[in-house]
Amino acid sequence: MNQETMTIDADTVVTFHYSLRDSDDAFIESSDGKSPVTYMHGHGNIVPGLEAQMVGKRSGDKFTASIPPEEAYGARDPNAVQRVPIKHLASKGRLVPGQMVAVNTSQGARHALVVKVGHFNVDLDLNHPLAGKTLVFDIDIVDVRAATQEELEHGHAHGPGGHGHDHHHDHDHDHDHDHDRG
Repeated sequence: MNQETMTIDADTVVTFHYSLRDSDDAFIESSDGKSPVTYMHGHGNIVPGLEAQMVGKRSGDKFTASIPPEEAYGARDPNAVQRVPIKHLASKGRLVPGQMVAVNTSQGARHALVVKVGHFNVDLDLNHPLAGKTLVFDIDIVDVRAATQEELEHGHAHGPGGHGHDHHHDHDHDHDHDHDRG
């Protein structure tokens, strides 16, 4: 099968550039000037709504995908605002409302937005910063290829820009694979 005509489907590895804004056209982030994102399709490595719209696209395709919150980072949970003792924060230094901090929880560190700062406690919003937002992605597909056997075993892309190690993911990659077996 000619590499040029490969379409995005389960177990293809896709490399793309993106620019992300919200439904009010406010710029959020972009891969412009950075490495493109590489992910393995069909393994939940990017937001579900975007993954769904990637299907059938080819290298060289450019398109805009508008993803509602329920297919991205979910609705905002009003109960996710919690008062936490400042000593539980992994982040040190002066706290100001509007800044992102890391909080030590039983599930490991989580990122949260500082809403209000007291003497001993801080009110944190534990919602994902993009929760409740419709995300508008401008996508430019750079490459589509078949996943390698090793990538299939690990469930994500390897190589430059692989793993999708950016803040779009809530899963932690604890990769202690023994790369020197043999």
